[in-house]
Parts: sequence; C-alpha cells; structure tokens
Amino acid sequence: MRANYSLLTGILALFSLCSTVLAQSWPADPKLSGNAFLSPGLQQLQADAQNSPVSLWLDKGQQQWADATGGASCKSCHGAPQSLRDKVPTFPKLAPTLTGSPGALKLINLEDQIVACRTRAGRLGARLDDDDVLSLSALLHNEAKGLPINVQPVREQMPAWTAHLEAGTALFAQRLGRINLACVHCHEQSVGKQMRIDVISPGNPTGFPIYRMSWQKLGSMDRRLRACYSGVQAVIPPPGAPELRDLELYLKVRANGMPIEGPSIRR
Repeated sequence: MRANYSLLTGILALFSLCSTVLAQSWPADPKLSGNAFLSPGLQQLQADAQNSPVSLWLDKGQQQWADATGGASCKSCHGAPQSLRDKVPTFPKLAPTLTGSPGALKLINLEDQIVACRTRAGRLGARLDDDDVLSLSALLHNEAKGLPINVQPVREQMPAWTAHLEAGTALFAQRLGRINLACVHCHEQSVGKQMRIDVISPGNPTGFPIYRMSWQKLGSMDRRLRACYSGVQAVIPPPGAPELRDLELYLKVRANGMPIEGPSIRR
C-alpha cells in the first residue's frame, strides 16, 4: 500500500513538473504577437516564402490588383500597391456611408474598403470573405509589413470614434455565450496557458489576414472574431456586424505601435 502511495506521489510530482515546464516554455508578455506562440514547424513554414501557402494568396493579390476584367483595376486608380502602404496601419476608421442620411459615418476595416472600391469600380456583389478581397488584403498587408499600427481618431469625428472605441472596450470585457467567458479572460488573464493543443496569445491583431491551417484558406480578422463567438457558444454575428468592427477598433488601438506582420500562418 505504501509502495503504491509512493508511486502515485511520484507520478503526480512528475505531472506537476511537466506542467510547470510547459507553462514556462511560453511567454506571457501582453505585447507579443501571435507569431511568438507558433510551433517551430509553423514558424519555419511561415519563414519559407517559396513554400508557405500565404505566397499563393500574394500571387493572387498581384493578379487581382492589375485585373481590369469587369471594371477598373486597382492599378488604374492607385498605381503600385506600395502607394497604399501607409494607409493600411490606420484601419479601422470612420468613413461616410454609401447609403443613409448625408454625413452619416460607418466604422470600416480594410476589407470593407476593398469591397467598397470594387463596388465603385463596377464589380458588384463583392463580399468580405471572397477570395479576391482577401488576396488584395493580404497583398496590402504584406506591403505594410514592419509599419506600426497607427489607429487614431480624426478630430472632427472624435465623438463618434470614441463611442465606437468605448463599445469595443466594453465588449472585450463582456461575458458571452454558454461558456460565459469574455475576451479578457483568455487574452489578458490566461496568456501563455495551454488550451487543448493551442497556446493562448494576447490576441494582438498584427498578423492578419491569417492562413489558418484548420481553415485551409486565408481568413480575415472578422472571421477570426466570429470564430471566438463560436468558441464560447454565443450567437455569432454576421460578417461585417457593427460589434465586430467595434471590437477590432479596440484591439487595434490596444496594439498601437506594434509592427504589422501579416499575412501570417496560424494553426
């Protein structure tokens, strides 16, 4: 009996030691990007420009940039993609609505802007998660790599901008779904902890759009946030929902000054 107790005590001590080592092997710095939480294999794949699946989306983005089929091309208005490099870190931002009362403003992200541009060019029916839209987002984020996120209000828009930021801040701390968890419980209070086979990151939005291996395709921040709603078993907002834009605004402001790293790979 005593021998069995000693064996059990030894096994429990070993599990405790392994858990400590595992916990210490992941950082808990709130200013780290998701790249710091990738496995060595995914880090190697991401660094391999020739074999990374992201490269296929960048190639498609280059083709879409110059494509004039069905309407004016991006190139015809903006020249080279580098011309918009400084604009990428400033999204989301407030912009006039295409419909509604004059002077009305709507919070939009970069994919929203791409959809609006394609619509103005005569390419009707573009949607946020279309491959063409995502490939252009990937191209522009790739051009902006290394630039710091810089989401700031325009003085004339300050009241509306502040209202959206406050809504996003509140949503980050709001418990949701049957799991009854808020973003803050994972991405501030549990950074570096293991959740199944994933490691929880601070949720800094530096690497979007992301090629997620479980999706087998590129995805926007909009889609990733909706996946979080699904993870806590909450009602999932539709693509482009105002609460998703408010939450993206908060996350971008929270990450102001961090360098853009996207597009990137995630598990």
